[in-house]
Amino acid sequence: MKIEINKNYVLDTAKEILACDSPSGFCYDVMKIIEDKAKGFGYKFETTNKGCGIITIPGEKNDKVIGLSAHVDTLGAMVRSITSNGTLKFTLVGGPSAPSLDSEYCKIRTREGKLYTGTILSISPAVHVYEDANTLERKPSKMEIRIDEVVKSKEDVEKLGICAGDYIFIDTKTVVTESGFLKSRFIDDKGSVACLMGLLELYNRTNTKPEYTTKIFISVYEEVGHGSSYIPSDITEMIAVDMGCIGEDLGCTEFDVSICAKDSGGPYDYEMTTKLVGLAKQNELKYVVDIYPMYGSDVVAALRGGNNIRGALIGPGVHASHGMERTHYSSMESTVKLLYLYLEK
Repeated sequence: MKIEINKNYVLDTAKEILACDSPSGFCYDVMKIIEDKAKGFGYKFETTNKGCGIITIPGEKNDKVIGLSAHVDTLGAMVRSITSNGTLKFTLVGGPSAPSLDSEYCKIRTREGKLYTGTILSISPAVHVYEDANTLERKPSKMEIRIDEVVKSKEDVEKLGICAGDYIFIDTKTVVTESGFLKSRFIDDKGSVACLMGLLELYNRTNTKPEYTTKIFISVYEEVGHGSSYIPSDITEMIAVDMGCIGEDLGCTEFDVSICAKDSGGPYDYEMTTKLVGLAKQNELKYVVDIYPMYGSDVVAALRGGNNIRGALIGPGVHASHGMERTHYSSMESTVKLLYLYLEK
């Protein structure tokens, strides 16, 4: 079956939402982008009390409702305290790879909405000064943020309006290469969100519908464990669209759509997973089936929240998760195609 995915739309959407800072709990601006795109295609958009988004795609039938989920929240940090010499100590939001944060640019957002730039550094940042500059463990207790303002004391920083609890946004360094690679922080899971928006664009452009009414659930607290603990009660089966892992003992690459059979929450629904594998095979998509023992998805959160659903997990292969990530457009394309095939009448 010939399915034409709008490559420019998918990648442009990925770049747009990656440029919008949205660590867990601060997803207001990026959700507005998603809302505008969904409504621009003519689809209904709702917001939950928690701030998650629900996009409804009417189907040919209403016998059941299928859910697709991806999370737009990312990893990040928050000001923990201000030191006496005017630097910031921080606590992580979610689980970024702390060593990969060394020397990264960031922004600090105050409660009043002021933004200040800074750099995340080891407390032994200079090789000409500190004997342990190269060996000191990179973890939050051994790191701090240098603010790009003339501050020499805790009082100087407080005068800027910065205080404990302020969000710290980490520079994503997003690039799309001519060879088709998307490299950036937080492709987990904004790459998948872009795939779901690409699916919306496909339905809108071709004036088609899925077999059953489908609800896209965009969660905003996945990185801290409860993104989809609530989902609409009419959803009976749900596919989480999240990054595929790459590394030791895994088959996935940046060119595959990953189909996960089991993660830390246990096995995914056997029949749904089998159907996804069959569709990928029949339509000659580049795919792989893997098991992710150190991973949990929005489906896991939904099941633990008591929702009576069956669930599966797919997504584009992403290298170096929670660090400087990279995927290839071909895996995003295959992800959109597999979703379209699954939903087809």
